[in-house]
Amino acid sequence: MEGAPDRQDPIKIVAYDPQWPSLFDRERHRVEGVLLPWLTAPVEHIGSTAVPGLAAKPIIDMLAVVSDYDAVSAAVPTMVAIGWAHAPEPSDPETRTHSFCHPDPAWRTHHLHVVEHSSAGWRTWLAFRDHLRANPADAEEYARLKQELAARDDHDRPAYRAGKAPFITSRIQRVEVPAMREPPGAES
Repeated sequence: MEGAPDRQDPIKIVAYDPQWPSLFDRERHRVEGVLLPWLTAPVEHIGSTAVPGLAAKPIIDMLAVVSDYDAVSAAVPTMVAIGWAHAPEPSDPETRTHSFCHPDPAWRTHHLHVVEHSSAGWRTWLAFRDHLRANPADAEEYARLKQELAARDDHDRPAYRAGKAPFITSRIQRVEVPAMREPPGAES
């Protein structure tokens, strides 16, 4: 986002913290209160911090699936008012995603992905999380990979993401990604 601070937090992989679910839950309640008119399902805890025992960057990734990307833009001022910085990624308009960081993009503890129900990808995020939860050996291998990538350069986010991609893709090919269904209330 033009004018937004660059991410300052290094890519640091830490041991699983049993506080992560409660840190997610605290912010989930606040976020759901703002996004409720557009939510098609409860806000989900995604990413590595959502997998018990998995080493991760200590940033709680959250997913809110909404009925209408354009309409949810009305919630941006309220999200900012409750301490979430609107921090769009370069691809957000194309993927119909809003990104928010708490407390700010430079040093965030939480990252919220607000995705339109019809957007591609979010079902895969949930399937990958669930696969890691059910397969501890894959979770351990993923943790080792992330630690190796972070050790190479703890500020090169594109290289870190690219380095994880083959592992993620190989595991996604093994799981069943839920089919897209209409959001509640969309049936005529």
